[in-house]
Amino acid sequence: MKTILLASACLLMSGAVHAQSGGGCPALPADSGLAWEKLEGSGYTFCKAIRASDGGQLLAVMLSAEAPFKPRRGDRVQETVIDGQSIWWYRGELSSTAGVEVRETIVELGRNQVAHISLRAGNAQEMSQAMSVAELLHFGDVRISSN
Repeated sequence: MKTILLASACLLMSGAVHAQSGGGCPALPADSGLAWEKLEGSGYTFCKAIRASDGGQLLAVMLSAEAPFKPRRGDRVQETVIDGQSIWWYRGELSSTAGVEVRETIVELGRNQVAHISLRAGNAQEMSQAMSVAELLHFGDVRISSN
């Protein structure tokens, strides 16, 4: 019985650690109820923050050498701070999905490395939650894949 309890405790602890960092993905807030799904390719790492409650995606982060989108000043929506950097959220579009709001930003991570953060939400409350989580991301020693 003690072995089963110990094994269960270890599994719970490993899940908590996984929710905080995804081995190549930025650290999530510990109490967010999110875990990373990660895809690595040649020169990029793609991380999706998935809600444990319903399996839905809250936000995505693409780590690469170059920004996959070019911010336009006219699309600026809101200024914020992510991982100590002052940045802007930009309005984006999805041509095939009506009623979904999109926000994007770029965080400079160092020499030849950026993080493109993208959010999609069906209403203002979902967008506010996604932005709040994104603003608490910590990139630390995150590096892009070299596959």
